Amino acid sequence: MPEVDPVVQQVVARHGGDPSHLLQILIEVQEVFGYLPAPSLTAVARELAVPRSRVEGVAGFYSFLYPAPIGRYRILFSDNITDQMLGSRALLEALCRKLWVEPGKPSEDGLVSIDTTSCTGLCDQGPAVLVNGRAITRLDYRRVNEIAELVRKAVPLDRWPAAFFQIEDNVRRRDALLGPTFQPGSALAAALKLGPAGWLEQMRLSGLRGRGGAGFTTHVKWKSCRDAAGPDKVVVCNADEGEPGTFKDRVLLASHAERVFEGMALAAYATGARTGLVYLRGEYRFLLEPLRALLDRMRGDGLLGRSILGEKGFDFDIDIHLGAGAYVCGEETALLESLEGKRGTPRIRPPFPVTRGYLGRPTVVNNVETLAKTTLISLGGGAAFAATGTAQSTGTKLLSISGDCALPGIYEYPFGVTIERVLEDCGAGDAQLVQVGGASGVTIAGYEFQRRIAFEDVPTAGAFMVFDSGRDPFDIARNFVHFFAHESCGFCTPCRVGTALLKGYMDKLALGRGAKVDLADIEWVDRLLRNASHCGLGSSAANPVVDTLIKFRPSYERRLKSLEFEPAFDLDAALADARRITGRDDPAAHLDGGRGR
Repeated sequence: MPEVDPVVQQVVARHGGDPSHLLQILIEVQEVFGYLPAPSLTAVARELAVPRSRVEGVAGFYSFLYPAPIGRYRILFSDNITDQMLGSRALLEALCRKLWVEPGKPSEDGLVSIDTTSCTGLCDQGPAVLVNGRAITRLDYRRVNEIAELVRKAVPLDRWPAAFFQIEDNVRRRDALLGPTFQPGSALAAALKLGPAGWLEQMRLSGLRGRGGAGFTTHVKWKSCRDAAGPDKVVVCNADEGEPGTFKDRVLLASHAERVFEGMALAAYATGARTGLVYLRGEYRFLLEPLRALLDRMRGDGLLGRSILGEKGFDFDIDIHLGAGAYVCGEETALLESLEGKRGTPRIRPPFPVTRGYLGRPTVVNNVETLAKTTLISLGGGAAFAATGTAQSTGTKLLSISGDCALPGIYEYPFGVTIERVLEDCGAGDAQLVQVGGASGVTIAGYEFQRRIAFEDVPTAGAFMVFDSGRDPFDIARNFVHFFAHESCGFCTPCRVGTALLKGYMDKLALGRGAKVDLADIEWVDRLLRNASHCGLGSSAANPVVDTLIKFRPSYERRLKSLEFEPAFDLDAALADARRITGRDDPAAHLDGGRGR
């Protein structure tokens, strides 16, 4: 193993000794050692001149940072509900047996560890695993046997069969964004002809709303940032696509990244920003090198850097920062904290990022799809963009479709499409329910399939998970509850305790030990989470449970031990010795007044 101090010094120097790059520094140090030895944390703290407690706090927050050795091969099975439906847990157990490894523990020889992780963004081609950050899809028992043999022989990962690492886009329906061929630089050239004010006006006419789920009007966000005090404005691309069942951003970054990066430059032109940052989720580590290569080509073509396309004063460049396995960092203020090298704890708002964001500078945070869509507006005009979709939901929407359907993948539809139409197109003839918007979204039952995908009806960041009549709605909701309990950042008590309580109730019901009062308590926990949680993770954690309780209540009630509450502990009987000692057995000495005798 290399000496710690020289490695840390080299990594820190590469980042200019900037404490805001702490997370990136820890990721790179871990890539050298395979984990983060305690002396490396001390060395990082010393080189950055920050308290060691801060370094250790960051290292302990992210699930892809490891304080102890995890083996030469770190194999993580996706634990998303759709991967489970495809048999991921049985495959994990099979690989553990073949390699004589307990889940979550390194092998005795230090060669391998096997564990689970949350959704890997590969739901259309699962079951999926990450091996040292590289994705392997369509896992089956044959491939499990092959992986076990490669691990036993300690074959370097770059010598594993290339077919293992093939990831398909699976684009099933194309429309305005995914259909036409895009000429890099064309959208920027069109915007430059309009000038910053004219370009921002086209954004207003388009009615474009954020495609990350919240649906905030993009023009308003950009204008607020442009008008905010301070010259050092920032554009951030939120590529932390962690919502279970969502993988559209993966496809955009893999095959349409030039649109995304050009969209960031368009945002910079409108707001006056000079700095661009992409926050790429750790599960998409395999995209990092291709994306950096594309940025280099864009710089060479005059589409990034100084005086873009010859426009004097239009200086803008983009850097990519990696996440490290924290779902909460999809929330924009938690993402900004992570970009600053901190724990991904959501901020209190106001102030909003547009006035005080990254390092206190006015910052625009937009989703990958949102930024890509701006190139359509620049090329075709705001009015033409608004002509598609509905009045409140203009343009098209990418849906990540997975689960019980013949053709999982990416589908692009104009806003306003019915859920029934989507189910027909993806071959889901036996759908019982659809989870739209991921774990934090809404559960749609069969009698609601005429509802429409739109901000004014069924909003979504893109997840569209299909479950047929053979699936149990309770099991689906329980999986999502476990996900939220695992991903809670622990900052606020309502979420930290509330998600744990919710998990406890669902596990109790799963064991057949529930009572009717537990269902009422679940609804009480939901109110607590909605009203007291610090951020959206907590306030939406009970959504799948509450929805399925309303729409599929028999799935819960058949798990009840009794419809009425029966205490497992008989307090009155426990007081029998006290009554004997005191010589009292009159009605007043009994909790029920002697009626039960």
